[in-house]
Amino acid sequence: MNDLAPKTGAPGGQDFVAALRGAAPYVHAHNGRVFVIAFGGEAALRPDFERLIYDVALLHSLGVKLVLVHGVRPQIEAQLAARGLKPQFHGDLRITDPATMECVKAAVGGLRMEIEAKLSTGLASTPMGGARLKVAGGNWVTARPAGVRDGIDHQLTGEVRRIDIATIREVVAQGRIALLSPIGYSLTGEIFNLRAGEVAQAVATGLGADKLVFVLDSDPDEWKLADETGDAGQLPLSEAERLLAAKGEKLQLSGEDRALLSAALAAGRGGVKRVHLIGSDADGALLRELYTRDGCGLMFYADENYEAVREATIEDVGGILALIKPLEDAGVLVPRSREQLELEISFFDVMVRDGTVIACSALFPFPQNQMGEFSCVAVHPDYRRSGRANALLFRAEESARKLGLKKLFSLTTHTPHWFIEHGFSQAKIEDLPMQKQRIYNYQRKSIVLVKDL
Repeated sequence: MNDLAPKTGAPGGQDFVAALRGAAPYVHAHNGRVFVIAFGGEAALRPDFERLIYDVALLHSLGVKLVLVHGVRPQIEAQLAARGLKPQFHGDLRITDPATMECVKAAVGGLRMEIEAKLSTGLASTPMGGARLKVAGGNWVTARPAGVRDGIDHQLTGEVRRIDIATIREVVAQGRIALLSPIGYSLTGEIFNLRAGEVAQAVATGLGADKLVFVLDSDPDEWKLADETGDAGQLPLSEAERLLAAKGEKLQLSGEDRALLSAALAAGRGGVKRVHLIGSDADGALLRELYTRDGCGLMFYADENYEAVREATIEDVGGILALIKPLEDAGVLVPRSREQLELEISFFDVMVRDGTVIACSALFPFPQNQMGEFSCVAVHPDYRRSGRANALLFRAEESARKLGLKKLFSLTTHTPHWFIEHGFSQAKIEDLPMQKQRIYNYQRKSIVLVKDL
C-alpha cells in the first residue's frame, strides 16, 4: 500500500477497479484538451472549497490544459458592507462607481491570492501532494464601459472587448494553469468590473476550448429543464434554447444563474462543442461530470456526434456484442457469433453516445416479398424507456420504404406488447417470407408480428 494515499473515504476492491476502468476512455479523450472552468465567489466561501481545488489539480495531472475563471460577487458585497456602502444594481448588473471599484479591487485581489495559495498546496497528506502546479495571470482582458442603459450610467462596470488568446494559449501549452479574474483594462488605463461568466465565455470561444464548465451555487438538476426529453442531463444546443424559451419564466433562476446560462448558450453558439453546468454541493461533481458517461450536471452540446444514430461499421462489432450478450443469455435474443455479426454488420444501425454503443437494431430485407425483418433490438439498461428503441424503429421504417418494402415483421418471445404499441399486429408463421418460414424455431415459439408501412 502507498503510505501517501488517503486512508478514508476511498472506494475499495472491485468498485475502485470498475470506476477506474470506466473513467479510462475519458482520461484518454481529455488528455491534452483545453477546458475552461468558471466558478463563482460563492464556491470560494464554502468550507469544502479545497475539494474543488483538489479536483482541478487532478484534472491537471491527467493532462487537461486548464483555464480558471473566478467570480467575486459575495466578496464584493462583504467589502461594501465593511465600508458601510450600499450595493447598486440595475436589474442584475452591478453599477460600479469609484467607491465600489475600490471594493472590487480589494475583493478580487484577496480571492485571487487565496486561490493561488490553495493551488500551491503540496502536502503529501492531501490530494495535492506532488502536484506542483504553476499558475499564471496577466492583463489579458481588454474591456470597454457598459455605458448608459435605460438612462442609468453603469460607470466602471464593463464588457469584454478583447481577450489576449495567443498569450493564454502559450501559457496552457507550457503546462501552467491560466487564472483570470472578472477584471478588464482599457487602452486608456481604466479598470472595469466584469461578469465572470462573460469572461469565461469569451475565453472559451476565443480558445476554441473543448469544454466550458460552470460551477454554480445552485443545482442545475433541480431546474428540471429537460425531463420531457427523456434525458435530463444532456441536451443539443438547439433543444436547450427552445426549452429555455418555453420555460424561461417558470424556472425562477437567480440573476447570476441566468447570466451564466446566457453565457453557456453564447459559448455553444460561438463554437464551444460542450458546455457543462454543475452544482457545487455534490462532492466530486466536476470529476463525475467529466469522467463518467452520463455525468451529474447539465450539458449543452453543439457537436452532432455526441449522440447519433448511424449505420454500423465493423468497428462497432465489439460494442454490439457487449450490448446484446446479456439479452442472449436471458433468452430474449437469438445468440449470434462474432463471425455472424461481422458478416451481417451492414444490416445494423447503432446509436452511439460519446463513442459508446448504447442501442442497436437490424433490418434484413426480403425484397421478393416486399418485406423486411426488424430484429436484434437492444438498448443499454441505463437508456431504456427514453425513446431510443422508437428512434431505431423509425429509422428502420424509413430505410425499408427507400428499399421499396411494404411491410416490416419481427419475431419476439418477450416484448410483443412493445411492437403492438408501435403499430405491429400479430400474424401467422405462414405470413413470413418462405426463407424465414424454413428456419423458424418451433421450440422457441416466437410470436410473429407484422406492420404495414
